[in-house]
Amino acid sequence: VRLVESGGGMVQPGGSLRLSCVASGFSFVSWEMIWVRQAPGKEPEWVSYINTASTLTKYTDSAKGRFVISRDNAKNTLYLQMNGLKPEDTALYYCARPVGIPQYELGMFEYDYRGQGTQVTVTS
Repeated sequence: VRLVESGGGMVQPGGSLRLSCVASGFSFVSWEMIWVRQAPGKEPEWVSYINTASTLTKYTDSAKGRFVISRDNAKNTLYLQMNGLKPEDTALYYCARPVGIPQYELGMFEYDYRGQGTQVTVTS
């Protein structure tokens, strides 16, 4: 299993970034996927979820209305479009395969594989 993120960078507040996560080594189409972020000195925070058919998506409250998760199963790729970025969005973002019975709204989630992450820095 391999997950490789890209698309991070440094942007000003209000800017946009599109993160990508290319998956290999497993049947991507069969797996739900999530984005997670971790800021320095903080615990990992679940950001967004998407089911296998892209018919169900979920977002942490701070991302609702600004971030859009999507996937292209033909390309084995997961995306996170981030608009209206704020300094508090600064973190290492990584994609992961969720396992178990998550309760995202309570911040409870587990994953079996994750990528190395891509850094997002929002600063003026």
